[in-house]
Amino acid sequence: MVRVHCAGMSEQATSTSPLRQGDAEAEYGASYFANYWGDAGPYERNERWLAFFAGVADGIVRDLQPASVLDAGCAMGFLVEALAQRGVDAQGVDVSEYAISQVDKAVAERCRVGSVTDPLERRYDLIACIEVLEHLPPAEADAALANLCGATDRLLLSSTPADFGEPTHVGVRAPEDWAEKLAQLGFLREPEVDLSYVSPWAALYVRREETLGETVRRYDRSWYRLRQETIELRHSILSSQSRIAELEAGGERSKLQAELELRNRELLELRDLLIGKNAELGHAMGRLVALEDRSQRIAGAQQRLSKVPGLGRLFGLLIGLLRGRQG
Repeated sequence: MVRVHCAGMSEQATSTSPLRQGDAEAEYGASYFANYWGDAGPYERNERWLAFFAGVADGIVRDLQPASVLDAGCAMGFLVEALAQRGVDAQGVDVSEYAISQVDKAVAERCRVGSVTDPLERRYDLIACIEVLEHLPPAEADAALANLCGATDRLLLSSTPADFGEPTHVGVRAPEDWAEKLAQLGFLREPEVDLSYVSPWAALYVRREETLGETVRRYDRSWYRLRQETIELRHSILSSQSRIAELEAGGERSKLQAELELRNRELLELRDLLIGKNAELGHAMGRLVALEDRSQRIAGAQQRLSKVPGLGRLFGLLIGLLRGRQG
């Protein structure tokens, strides 16, 4: 069963060439995708994978702004679809006929069956090769790398450096090995471009013609920044640990806990008081509404009585009679 390479990171590709030539469907058919990542569930068109590739597409458009992209090892075309929705001229190629058959009809014409070792008919502003090359024997991987670099000046490469348990991973290499191969092809890593939304080991390689001094300067600038970040983080962690130790040694934790409990009790008492006041307010509001209603009814009755002819004289006679009886 295919295992997860890295939590939260997607391996989209099948392969560009099966373990045995001419047997792509045996290696990368429906069964392969159904058991793609074990507990992570099958690799299929669902909310999880669409959301992942939407995030990758957002990052690529934001950080690299490509006009055209080839997804080399596109599987079911999720990245091609997401890029096309964002206005990018995106295309894909994958060795698995099954995977290509699952591509959404909206981008079906953009994806085709083929190997990235096959010559490409055009150039692209960017080629993305995500979790593909580790499926190839070293010689084929080198050929694929050269083929892709011949059709672009920018390569987004992600290839797992450690998952040897996946049975189709016949060419796993460390990131520095890929960097060395690409340097021989004239491509150097852009160390300040963060592609961690693709995978922890994803990197952008760009065709560069520069002096050794310029290359060293770029890399040293990135190295120094990362070193400073590491030093500051280490100091922050050590400072926090020292403060925790001081609090524990001085009994401050117990004091803080006691104060927290006191504040919680006060909060509960205030809540109960607020509930009581709300009840009193509700009762008062009810009485006010009743009084207003009664006042309105009396005023209405007075207004109606004032319109009855001779009613004032009748009230006068009644009052006189009552006085006479009292006398």
